[in-house]
Amino acid sequence: ELLDRTGLSVLDHLEKQTVVPVIDGLQAQGDLIVIPLDLLGTVHLRWRPHWADVPPSGVDLIRASAGNNPHTLTADPRTCRWTTDFHDPLGLGIAVFHNTAPAYLVHPEHGGSGIAPGTWLVRRQQERGTGPRTRSVLVVD
Repeated sequence: ELLDRTGLSVLDHLEKQTVVPVIDGLQAQGDLIVIPLDLLGTVHLRWRPHWADVPPSGVDLIRASAGNNPHTLTADPRTCRWTTDFHDPLGLGIAVFHNTAPAYLVHPEHGGSGIAPGTWLVRRQQERGTGPRTRSVLVVD
């Protein structure tokens, strides 16, 4: 039903007739981490942020490029809005969204994950090397 409503698709090896669980808490999907905003005292919305409605067809939080797959946020009409007008001191934040009904993050390889109503920060995953000259690298799946 989620895929039919949104027009999104997942790879054939994933079960398409399953119920997508809705989680009220920290969760990850591939290289993205969804965190309740109230757990992050250092992340702040900018003054008068511009919010945009999330359409049923979704918003690509990470676009498909160079062989990578998109992570698409989708929700029923008028139940979810998102912004990039925020400050994340780690520089890993992609979007903040507020939903009043379940929203879903859909990825072709991982399927869908449901996000309970609330206000959330979506961050990229970061990996660090282990040597003396380590550097941080954003993870892309």
